[in-house]
Amino acid sequence: MTDTPGWASPGSDPTPDGREPGASDPADRPGTGSGAPAPQPGAQPQGPGAQWSKEQPAAGQWSAPTGAPGPGQTPPPPPPGPGWAGPGPGAPGGYGAPPGGPGGPGGYGGGYGGYGVPGGYGAWGGGWAPPAAKPGVIPLRPLGVGEILDGAVSTLRTHWRTVLGISLTLAVVTEIATILLQRYFLNNTATQDTLSDPSTSAADAFRVMGESLLGTFALSLITLIGTLIATAMLTSVTSRAVLGRPVSPGEAWREARPQVWKLFGQLLLLGLIGVGVMLGGAVPGIIGFLVGNENVGITLLVLGLLAAFVVVIWLTVRFSLAAPALMLERQGIVQSLRRSTKLVQGSWWRILGIQLLAGLIVGIAKVVISIPFTVAAMIAGGGDSLAGFLGENGAHVGWTFLLISGIGAVIGTTITLPISAGVTVLLYVDQRIRREGLDLELARAAGVQGAPAGAPGPVPGS
Repeated sequence: MTDTPGWASPGSDPTPDGREPGASDPADRPGTGSGAPAPQPGAQPQGPGAQWSKEQPAAGQWSAPTGAPGPGQTPPPPPPGPGWAGPGPGAPGGYGAPPGGPGGPGGYGGGYGGYGVPGGYGAWGGGWAPPAAKPGVIPLRPLGVGEILDGAVSTLRTHWRTVLGISLTLAVVTEIATILLQRYFLNNTATQDTLSDPSTSAADAFRVMGESLLGTFALSLITLIGTLIATAMLTSVTSRAVLGRPVSPGEAWREARPQVWKLFGQLLLLGLIGVGVMLGGAVPGIIGFLVGNENVGITLLVLGLLAAFVVVIWLTVRFSLAAPALMLERQGIVQSLRRSTKLVQGSWWRILGIQLLAGLIVGIAKVVISIPFTVAAMIAGGGDSLAGFLGENGAHVGWTFLLISGIGAVIGTTITLPISAGVTVLLYVDQRIRREGLDLELARAAGVQGAPAGAPGPVPGS
């Protein structure tokens, strides 16, 4: 029988006199006496069935009758509830039985039972289960939708200096580059005039369109780089926030830097997969056009692109946890995609719903923040800025409009980017808790009192 606090040896059930089941009586040992049992106070059992008390407790309250206590003895305490061990001798506030142990179907190994209801009643005999430990921004147990969203906001609120410092720095750098590109490349009145002129040659039109697409690509690339770096650093911050540990921007960057290039490679691979799926969906329509049947080609093209879009959405959710797997487990690019597939399996709709809800909240917040700045920019910039914003020919957006609207974009990105990144990381942690018991590893890493000893596994942020 082990003496480790918070653990119970499977199958051990001490008898009232303190001996293990099956242990030999000292009176039966050679040289210890006549073999007669030592006298015990109170009534002695007369047969095998006399060890059971005539008055039994209600079903589900005790594990098994262990004999009527004699004078001066106290009844044995009820066994611990599922998932956690209640306070008692040798297990002060510790964890409950390990997976597959005496917790039975209601314990941690066969289902969460009352473990998912903090401070409520467990599935084992209606016993009370204490709340899960919460060293950081989330409780260490399977999370609900509200707890995931609240954990992302709590990370922003608790570690606001680090979180806002990271997101604000990268938002400012990204927005400055965006304003310069919009002013000098994407706000060219000559480009608009060329494309709107009916006498423009095809060569000039293609040249102008190429320049515009190049500027748009550069703008998207700059935004993507800033978002990826910020997401990588915020992933490290959120993983530490789960353990209740602060982290500085420098520490977050040192942890994220070795994996940043892999993160770019992962995004590039996912982009190529998406483009390949869309091209594959367009192939039947292209073949229809080549054989000369325009109506069939259009029909096949539309249906193929719709089917390809559905596949892209399915793959997007399937690989949505690849980034935190790559950052926190130090996985390779392909291995992180496989890891995400394993974690998402069986929870595809749940993860899609949470991601859509988080995206809706983030999108509404960005719009609400940007609207006052956009209106102020239109008023301060005058009629030309409004006409340029609406895309009228011959009009361009001025510096005043770009600067004021850029301030709104920076504020919106600074606030919403940490929430979006935090939701993805906490979804990853939640799936690992549900599938792999990561809460036990997190409890040990956070130094929660009574966490079971054992070989530590991978812990986010370690």
